[in-house]
Amino acid sequence: MDIHTLKSYYSHHTPTLQDASGAYAVLVPLLEKEDGLHLLYEVRASSLHHHRSEVCFPGGHMEPGETPAQCALRETSEELGIPPHRIQLFGPADFLYLRSEALMYPVVGLLPPRCEENLTLNSPEVSTVFTVPVAWLLENPPQLFRYPLRPEVGTDFPYDAVHTPADYAWIPGSMEVPVYRGLPYPLWGLTARITRKFIEVYQSL
Repeated sequence: MDIHTLKSYYSHHTPTLQDASGAYAVLVPLLEKEDGLHLLYEVRASSLHHHRSEVCFPGGHMEPGETPAQCALRETSEELGIPPHRIQLFGPADFLYLRSEALMYPVVGLLPPRCEENLTLNSPEVSTVFTVPVAWLLENPPQLFRYPLRPEVGTDFPYDAVHTPADYAWIPGSMEVPVYRGLPYPLWGLTARITRKFIEVYQSL
């Protein structure tokens, strides 16, 4: 390979998470109602293998060549029956790193008025939906919990090959888990993290 080929690759390369296991996108769906702005949430079907009956935003795995916005619109259409052209996208929120070594891209958008009254739920994936006023989320911040992420290094690690003592102090990490109380369904974990960040941005404007 010559230097020009290498230069061409990096000049057109779009950076992502190195060795990422995948990428996901969700819509952070806003809805204007008589009492103000709401966020709309899904409750996942109890028959799903992963994260059954949990609260989430509409979204899923990004297909090859798909942008986060395209993925969020497609998944929202598949899960709730809202045509993509009826959703007004505002733009991307901050992305998140998942412990599965994937990336999650939230995209903020406004749903059409009164659409929650005529949704076509994809029942194998979504059991129901509910909305929460942004005003309520402002007045009721989540409780924050943390749990440790401790490195477990096997005895076969080649300390001698990397010139490092066997008592090397591997650095642990931690994960923050927000929990919102007082809602009809439990709002916690990743969806709560995205919600909390949205509320922080909303408050700062």
